[in-house]
Amino acid sequence: MSLISTGGITPPWETGEQRQQLVTQAVKTLANELFERVATSVYSYGTRLPAERHIAEEFNYSRNTVRQALDLLENHNVISRRPGSGSFVIFRIPQTAVKIEINDALCDENLAEITSPLELNVARSIFEPEIVRLATINMTARDLSDLKTTLENLEKVTTNVKDFAHWDEKFHMAIATGTHNQLLIAISKLIGHVRRHAHWSVSKDFALSPNRIRVYQKTHRSIYEALVARDIEAVVEFTKLHMTEVQRDLMHDT
Repeated sequence: MSLISTGGITPPWETGEQRQQLVTQAVKTLANELFERVATSVYSYGTRLPAERHIAEEFNYSRNTVRQALDLLENHNVISRRPGSGSFVIFRIPQTAVKIEINDALCDENLAEITSPLELNVARSIFEPEIVRLATINMTARDLSDLKTTLENLEKVTTNVKDFAHWDEKFHMAIATGTHNQLLIAISKLIGHVRRHAHWSVSKDFALSPNRIRVYQKTHRSIYEALVARDIEAVVEFTKLHMTEVQRDLMHDT
């Protein structure tokens, strides 16, 4: 996997789209330096920034300049200052600004060709329960709304295997996206690449009878409802059940 690049994000006070605030160049320079640390995850979401005096000492600015720089960050929703607790990062890196690349050596056809359907499902059985665990905590209302739309499309399928496979992949990818963890999202994309390969699709087509499609739809509905309820234990168990069902069907057909 390649490194995730999060650099190059323009501070919101530099875009002209946010409300402007009259500050000195020193304040803006310090705010930009602090924002760069946020944008590159040195100070990641939820992190408490160093105390004002420590920032002043590290960057060699007066306490007044530090205070004004923090004001600028707060006014543009980069940090939240909590009396008695400190300043905490509330800025999330926009996904459109995050460039994720999967090395060609990993994403070429050789990887999909040498990975059997059972090997793929073993990897998913290890990976996906932890994905849904994190997604249960991190999914936003918008994430859940998007997942619901995907589920509804999945539930409309009755016999068309390709349509089911398409929405099934979209469903699991939506959950991975809901983790808001870019590395996990990248790994999910790699798994999706292998799943789309014809070698795996042939075995999948044999397994997906109309009856099995209905069974999988019910399991996906259960996963969704557990996510909405923020029930970590239930969502993990339903995901493990789904992986067991897929494993059993693949073993039966192989």
